[in-house]
Amino acid sequence: MSNTENFVKELADKHGRKRESLMPILQEVIDARRYLSDETVVNIARELDMSAADVYGTASFYSFIETKEVGQYSIRLCKTIVCDMKGKEAILNAIEETLKIKIGQTTPDRKFSLSTTNCLGWCHKGPAMLINDEVFTELTPGKVIEILENYMNR
Repeated sequence: MSNTENFVKELADKHGRKRESLMPILQEVIDARRYLSDETVVNIARELDMSAADVYGTASFYSFIETKEVGQYSIRLCKTIVCDMKGKEAILNAIEETLKIKIGQTTPDRKFSLSTTNCLGWCHKGPAMLINDEVFTELTPGKVIEILENYMNR
């Protein structure tokens, strides 16, 4: 049995093998592995007696469940109209220029991935972004560069 098979079996033992066990299992996979590999999808489907298409369809519906490998630091920039009106485009440009990547890409060293997401719940303090689970608000281009440099030096 592979490490992935063992891990998924342990999660199924913990959460159960019913359809309602899928989300808790997916969340624990993301917490532990940062993304949902094809192998993990197949193993979850097998454990829950579901099709891999059902598992993948559920996972891909949620923007916070990555279905492809991401960098150590996953940057999610809010793309709502409120953040847009508060200068999101300048923030995006600062991130892209600093990291030399575009939305949907990961840096060659696998340290950073960049994506946009729907509302983060911080509209009153936009523009906002997440780096993994850490929220950053009231961003300016200078502030976002400082934040990224801090992460680069970790």
